Amino acid sequence: MASDREEVVPLHEETASVGKRQVERGRVRVTTKVTEHEELVRQALKREDVEIVRVPVNRAIDAHPDIRQDGTTTIIPVVEEMLVVERRLVLREEIHLRKTTSTVQAEQPITLRSEEAIVEFIDEPGVRDARTDQPNED
Repeated sequence: MASDREEVVPLHEETASVGKRQVERGRVRVTTKVTEHEELVRQALKREDVEIVRVPVNRAIDAHPDIRQDGTTTIIPVVEEMLVVERRLVLREEIHLRKTTSTVQAEQPITLRSEEAIVEFIDEPGVRDARTDQPNED
């Protein structure tokens, strides 16, 4: 009966314990440097200029006109209310003038004046000759 008996053999069990720790292997320094450069950028830009022209019309109208477009021109009407007083002309009379022409002989004493210019040329050394504007070298 010795075979019916069980024998227990104790075994050893190994266990592993895993851990971590921080180890410094070296250091790193990070710096930043900004560099600048200029670059020419080309871009098409749309520009609209407006030319303002005031056009006098001075015409009587029956109703206020609307703003209208004529090609690239926008036309904005400027309206003014005006009080109209009517005048009527009435011909009251006429004055008639008649001209007659006649010739009459008349005598009247008058004084007439006239001027005369005398020009003399003197030939002296150092004096300019008025005719040629050159120095006289006699």
